[in-house]
Amino acid sequence: MSKKLCIGVDFGTDSVRALLVNAEDGNELASSVFEYPRWKAGLYCNAVDNQFRQHPLDYIEGIQETVREILEIVPGSANEVVAMSIDTTGSTPVAVNSEGTPLSLLPEFAENPNAMFILWKDHTAIDEADRINVLCRSWKTDFSKYSGGVYSPEWFWAKILHVINVDEQVTGSACSWVEHCDWMPALLTGNTAPLQIKRSRCAAGHKAMWHEEWGGLPPDEFLSALSPGMKGVRDQLYQETYTSDTRAGTLSGEWSERLGLNESVIVGVGALDAHIGAVGGEITPHFLSKVIGTSTCDMLITPVQDVGDKLIQGISGQVDGSIVPGMMGMEAGQSAFGDIYAWFRDLLMWPLKLTEKGTEQTYNEISSKIIAELSIQASQLDIGTTSELALDWMNGRRTPDANPHLKGAITGLTLGSDAPRIFRALVESTAFGAKKIVDRFAEQGLPVNGIIALGGVAKKSPFVIQVLSDVLNMPIKVVRSEHTCALGASMFAAVVAGIHPNIEHAQRKMGKGFDVIYNPIAENVANYTKLFGNYSSLGKYVERNTVS
Repeated sequence: MSKKLCIGVDFGTDSVRALLVNAEDGNELASSVFEYPRWKAGLYCNAVDNQFRQHPLDYIEGIQETVREILEIVPGSANEVVAMSIDTTGSTPVAVNSEGTPLSLLPEFAENPNAMFILWKDHTAIDEADRINVLCRSWKTDFSKYSGGVYSPEWFWAKILHVINVDEQVTGSACSWVEHCDWMPALLTGNTAPLQIKRSRCAAGHKAMWHEEWGGLPPDEFLSALSPGMKGVRDQLYQETYTSDTRAGTLSGEWSERLGLNESVIVGVGALDAHIGAVGGEITPHFLSKVIGTSTCDMLITPVQDVGDKLIQGISGQVDGSIVPGMMGMEAGQSAFGDIYAWFRDLLMWPLKLTEKGTEQTYNEISSKIIAELSIQASQLDIGTTSELALDWMNGRRTPDANPHLKGAITGLTLGSDAPRIFRALVESTAFGAKKIVDRFAEQGLPVNGIIALGGVAKKSPFVIQVLSDVLNMPIKVVRSEHTCALGASMFAAVVAGIHPNIEHAQRKMGKGFDVIYNPIAENVANYTKLFGNYSSLGKYVERNTVS
C-alpha cells in the first residue's frame, strides 16, 4: 500500500460520514456513518418554533467512531494516511469561551440550546435578519451586496444577534463565535484559541458578509448599531480567511491518539458541505451543482473576470475561492425539497400513530415505502390534466430573493384530489422552484448549461429527477459516488498534502464520474411551460399577501 491515503469527513444534518480514499486514483476504500444520537432523539429542537440545535458531543463522538472504523476496515491503513479534511453544514455557529471551547461542553451550559451549535435550518433569528436587512439598506455601505442583497436568518450574524437578544448568560460567557467547519479543524489540530483559528473563506464570505472591499467583516460601528451587545464581537473573530487548499495544521497529540492516526497527518481548512460536495461532483464552469436532499444547495463557478464588479442579485453569495480556489463561487438553493415529500409522507402516516395495532415496526415499514409508491402512481398521471398546484415555500424561500416569512400552498384541490395527485403537484413545485434559480442566474448574465445532481434524492428518486430535467429543459448528470461530499473533502486533503497540485487536477484523478444522465422529454417540456406560468402567478399572489 503506497503512502497516499486521505480521509474526507462530511458532517451532515443527521449524521457524520468518514471516507478513506486512495488519493492517487480516488478509489474509495472504506466508509463509515454515525448518526447523531442526541439529534436523533430530538433533543434541543422545537420544530414549531423553528429551533434546531446540535450538541458538540454528537460531532466529537461521530468523528472518533467513523474514523476508527474505516481504519479497522482496511488493516494497516492508519500509517498510510497523510491528510484529512472536513466539511460541515452551515451556517452552523456556536458560542465559545476564550479557549475556543463551545459553551455547551461546560457543565453550566450542558443543557442550554443557546450554547450549542445553531444548525443551518434554525429559523429562530427571523426578526434579527429583518433588522440586519433594514440596516444594510440604510448604511453607507450595503454589507449584504455580495450576499445577493438579502441577509438570511439561517446565517452567522442573525443567529449571534438572536442569542444576544434572548440569553444574557450565554452572551456574557461567550468570548467568540465559531462556525462548525472552522471549529472541527481547530479541535483536531489543537488550535482552538479564537484568534488563532484559520477561518473558512467559504463560510465567511457566504454567511458572515466577509469581503475584502471593506477589510473583512462588517465594522464594529455597524454591528453595534444592530445591538449594543454586538459591540466588540468583531475584535474576537477574524480578518483573514483561507480557501480549503490551505493547511490548518497537523493532528494534535490528543486527537492522534483518539483517532488512531499519526501526528504528522495534515488537516485542511474546512468549508461548507455543499461547496465541498460540488468539488467531489466534479463541478466545472457554468454547470450547476445541485445537492438535492432535505433542502437544496446550488453551486455555480465561473472565472472571476467573467463576473468582475457585477452583483448577482438574490442569491446566497458570490465569493472568490469559496468552491474552487481561483474561481468565483456562487451559491443558491431551496429551503425545502425532500423535506416537503417527507412532510407529506408523515401527514399520510399520522392516523397509524393513533391505532393500537400500529407498532413502531409496522409504522416504519409502511413509512419507508410510501414515497416510492407515490412516485410510481404520480408518474402515471398526464402532465397538466389535474388541477392541483403547489408552492414549495414550506420553509420559506432561500433563493432567489430570500424571504423566510413566505409560506407554502396547495391549490386547486377537489374531492378527487388523491395522494398521488397532490404528491405530483408537490414534486412539480420543487422543480419549478429550481427553475426560478436557474432563470435568475441566466437573467444576471451567467448561463447554466447543465445540472450536476448529488445527494439522496438525486440517487434514489428517478421520478423527481426526470420531472426536474423536464421543467429545466436541460440534462441532469447524477454523480456516481455515494459519498460525494466526503470525496470532495478527501480531494482537498490530497491537495493540502501536495499529492495533487490543485483541486482541478485532484478532480480529474479522483473523480468517480456519473451514474446516469436524465434528458428532458420534449413533450413534457412543452406541457410544463404553462404550468410554470401558473406557479409563478401563484407565487406572486402569495408574496403580495404575506405580512412580514
